[in-house]
Amino acid sequence: MRLFWEILKRSFQRHLTYRAAAIAGLVTNFFFGILRVSVLLAILGSQTSIEGYGRADLFTYMALTQMMIAYLSLFGWYDLMNAVYTGEVANDLLKPIGFFSFWLAQDGGRAAVAFVLRGVTIMALYSLFFEMAHPGDVGHWAAVCLALVLAWLVSFTFRFLLNLAAFWTPNARGIGRFGYTIAGFFSGFLMPLAFFPAWVQTLAALTPFPAMLNVVVEVYLGHLTGQALAQALLWQTAWAVGLYVTGQMVLRSAVKRLVILGG
Repeated sequence: MRLFWEILKRSFQRHLTYRAAAIAGLVTNFFFGILRVSVLLAILGSQTSIEGYGRADLFTYMALTQMMIAYLSLFGWYDLMNAVYTGEVANDLLKPIGFFSFWLAQDGGRAAVAFVLRGVTIMALYSLFFEMAHPGDVGHWAAVCLALVLAWLVSFTFRFLLNLAAFWTPNARGIGRFGYTIAGFFSGFLMPLAFFPAWVQTLAALTPFPAMLNVVVEVYLGHLTGQALAQALLWQTAWAVGLYVTGQMVLRSAVKRLVILGG
């Protein structure tokens, strides 16, 4: 366990050195968020709310989704895939820590830096300039924090599984891009899932993607309370465990196929 935290700490320190890139990404996310929320406000028009989302809710939704881009690597994560193609994966498999745990620790450090430098900051900036809706008590904040951690676990286990495609093809980036595109749509990143037709929401519920983002938004806005909140958090946990188990099964098969320098 100590080795896991040491790897996570060093990953955090390594990603923390790229502060200029984080600031540039923050500025980009902020202004693209304004463009995105402008479209949603146009849909809202003169109405007070749509499917439970008022003006303040839409600003909060946009801030949360922009915050999650870097935190969850929503636009793509290919580190494991690249390690397979360079052969570095052989060293990773020989480390005195589980292969999944090694990559989980690496991504944990990256996600923590993204959350601090870009996530918290962009929420503060949006709160400074726009009307926002925030949790009102400690219990609500605790539920949001738990949903955020579970969202990261679901995201990582999905990205880990997707990157394992590199063991079967000389260029799996196409598979990766397809996977991230589908995830972006069904996670509720383009717009709240509540805005989509019922059949799209039903289809999305069959995938792990709402557990990455949409659940966090609904928990933050207070749309999920009591039993519904507990069920949403359990659903996130179930998807994280399910994707982890699937990833381990695929990994065992993938390692049998691994050939590096003919060995």
